[in-house]
Amino acid sequence: MTTPRPASSRRTRSRANGDGTVYQRKDGRWEAAGYVLATGNTRKRVRVYGTTRKDALAKLTEKLAASNLGLPVAATDITVSAYLKYWLNDVAVHQVRENTHSRYAACVRLHLNPGLGAKKLARLTARDVRTFLDRLRVTCQCCTQERDTDRRSCCAIGQCCNKRLSPLTVTYVHSVLKSALEHAAREDDLPRNVKTPAPRTRRFKPFTASEVQQFLHAASSDRLHALYELALRTGLRKGELLGLRWEDLDLDAGTAAVRRTLQRTSTGGLTTLPTKTRASERRIALPTRCLHSLKHHHEQQQRERHAAGTEWQHNGYVFTTPQGRPIDPTNLTRTFTTLLRKAGLRRIRFHDLRHSTATLLLEQGVEPRSRRGAWRSGCGTSWGRCSRTRSSRTSSLSGAGLPGPRPGWRWYWCSSSWRG
Repeated sequence: MTTPRPASSRRTRSRANGDGTVYQRKDGRWEAAGYVLATGNTRKRVRVYGTTRKDALAKLTEKLAASNLGLPVAATDITVSAYLKYWLNDVAVHQVRENTHSRYAACVRLHLNPGLGAKKLARLTARDVRTFLDRLRVTCQCCTQERDTDRRSCCAIGQCCNKRLSPLTVTYVHSVLKSALEHAAREDDLPRNVKTPAPRTRRFKPFTASEVQQFLHAASSDRLHALYELALRTGLRKGELLGLRWEDLDLDAGTAAVRRTLQRTSTGGLTTLPTKTRASERRIALPTRCLHSLKHHHEQQQRERHAAGTEWQHNGYVFTTPQGRPIDPTNLTRTFTTLLRKAGLRRIRFHDLRHSTATLLLEQGVEPRSRRGAWRSGCGTSWGRCSRTRSSRTSSLSGAGLPGPRPGWRWYWCSSSWRG
């Protein structure tokens, strides 16, 4: 007859059900395993390792605690670099335009992969992103990208040029990373999106009323004077201006239909594309001075067409080269920069004329209204709505060289933030 073991010698259970197991492996390391919440409201057995029993148990306890809070474990264990490659080639390429995708790819190649690419996606923390952005602000890009090695300059000869990224570029890098991580969280490749505060952007200084007057005076003798007037008085984007055709304008009614943009892409060259958003395809009212400028520009274009003879390339665009070809957006930027220097004005982007339009109108007392309709541009930086009323009120913007709305019109602005 077998004698029962005394109670003191029986094996007691040290961990409760659901707490996982901890044991030592043959290689001397400790392994802890347990079931945690996975995607699809399922359970998954995970294993963690440590040099001591305490280390392995602490890692398992951390995963169990996150699981109890309802945070699922990541479906895959890939690096940030591998996920960004997938996101660029399989996700972003179908959601953004070609030029935007090229900028995304350059941002990933030059900044995100060197700074965060080696980290595991599932283990990326807000501290990692914050540290990366802080380092990006103060690091010389000439040294980081090893441009100085080939040219034997900068840090290669012990004289750093301190060529740092602008605050606007750092903000753009952050926005690209944020878009990729948000998609990873939606696809359960990331337990939760890594929340980090956006870097502070530069404060924009639009043209003042006197600067607008000075700019328009300098542009009065330029062959593209009508384009600059349209940019300042209507807030149209550069691509929208260059994509205008004469068939889009009704000079008798004083309106213009925005239907396309003109851009240069790496594959298609100089080509027309749809507007930035669906709501950006719109009809706008043209101020009186714009109508005069456009009529004068049409006469000038007819003279250039006669002078060009058989070399003229008829394409119907409002703004062309003297030979009738579409204007490359990059060439317009160069011309605009030269005009600013000629006028003795500070350098701004062409897109900043769009912001200057809004600021000037608000300064002159045009009443902002949170209205949206068929006359809007579709984003927070441009016209919200222009609706015909019987109001006799008009805003006199002659001091800035900007006439008020045409009689019988009242302008409405979107109340959202100013972003182009």
